[in-house]
Amino acid sequence: MEKAIERQRVLLEHLRPTSTSSTLEDIDSALSASVCAAGDSAAYHRASVYGDDVVIVAAYRTPLCKSKRGGFKDTYADDLLAPVLKALIEKANLNPSEVGDIVVGTVLAPGSQRASECRMAAFYAGFPETVPIRTVNRQCSSGLQAVADVAAAIKAGFYDIGIGAGLESMTANPMAWEGSVNPRVKTMADAQNCLLPMGITSENVAQSFSVTRQEQDQAAVESHRKAAAATASGKFREEIIPVATKIVDPKTGDEKPVTISVDDGIRPNASLSDLGKLKPVFKKDGTTTAGNSSQVSDGAGAVLLMKRSVAMQKGLPILGVFRTFAAVGVDPAIMGVGPAVAIPAAVKAAGLELDDIDLFEINEAFASQYVYCRKKLGLDPEKINVNGGAMALGHPLGVTGARCVATLLHEMKRRGKDCRFGVISMCIGTGMGAAAVFERGDSVDGLSNARKFETHNLLSKDAR
Repeated sequence: MEKAIERQRVLLEHLRPTSTSSTLEDIDSALSASVCAAGDSAAYHRASVYGDDVVIVAAYRTPLCKSKRGGFKDTYADDLLAPVLKALIEKANLNPSEVGDIVVGTVLAPGSQRASECRMAAFYAGFPETVPIRTVNRQCSSGLQAVADVAAAIKAGFYDIGIGAGLESMTANPMAWEGSVNPRVKTMADAQNCLLPMGITSENVAQSFSVTRQEQDQAAVESHRKAAAATASGKFREEIIPVATKIVDPKTGDEKPVTISVDDGIRPNASLSDLGKLKPVFKKDGTTTAGNSSQVSDGAGAVLLMKRSVAMQKGLPILGVFRTFAAVGVDPAIMGVGPAVAIPAAVKAAGLELDDIDLFEINEAFASQYVYCRKKLGLDPEKINVNGGAMALGHPLGVTGARCVATLLHEMKRRGKDCRFGVISMCIGTGMGAAAVFERGDSVDGLSNARKFETHNLLSKDAR
């Protein structure tokens, strides 16, 4: 292969116009090789030079805790974000001044206040004043949007190293509409549907697409079972950063120092019979209950991204490669269908097919929409949320995307060569969906971008 590449380099040099002064070294980066780039036998087209890939070198999260009742009920939001930001820098042995920007997905807190809290958290974590920070809000996909924004900025050349993060304290900032609603909303159905409670949109999905109560409860049981198994086997230890905080006794006001290191919403003994006893929350004859919906939670997560060439120069392990991102719009009344539209869009942009994806992290906002999306796309249940999802772990709105990156990439690393591509997706309030495609960090090198051949026939399918 090396001799063949050398021959290509020499040939290209001879073919260049005599007016150019390029040398063999100048064109080295323009050359690439693959097993077969013809027709549809090439797994996907790498649009950038290998060294320009945007890679993830670290991804961590706090435990996720039940709002108002869990381990972070007395923890300030900035004290949730600071530990994960600090962990990225310390574990990567990175000078924090090298970070070009920090983008934090966050949803419920007032914008200017949360922006200030994030800046404070960066200082607590050891970042100098020269490192900027901002927030982004695309509701439930905000954490993933933050990661995508940083990846895009690195790809555009704005900087080489950045952090995409997520933060939410649903204890401090519950879901509520502030102020009055513009009466004009009554003149347009889509606009009016943006105000529907999320639980009603769940009921709409269940009714419109015949998702039964038993299917929803079964999905919840599976989520708790898988999350409990992952916790018991220590799978989450690689991604969770323990948080030293306090618990305040509501009766006495006494403070007790604690270190929170595990998710506290998982119910290992969840059963169909128990969930079947719960009454619908949003509609008298509905199927959406507290048991088959995502949990309201507190937490934070952060992802360290950089150009591959920089990561290689620093000798950092590459956990994953950011490939594509897609955000789409859907009917606000059935906003939960978002992943069924966003996933195909992101996968297609990567030059892949759904069958090429080895693992999926699909946010379980509600069991109704999760089951619908799984069935609509014809996905193998064994590939989805293998360590549980939001019905068991929780859904701190701005954090979920970043949390999923940590969960997905660490699981892909554990699975090794049998797991190359992964997808993260979620529905978004007011009628949207988002999805991103990732590749396992050590599954590709500078000369290969085609999927493994199942036979020795090296012809493309087009040539057979």
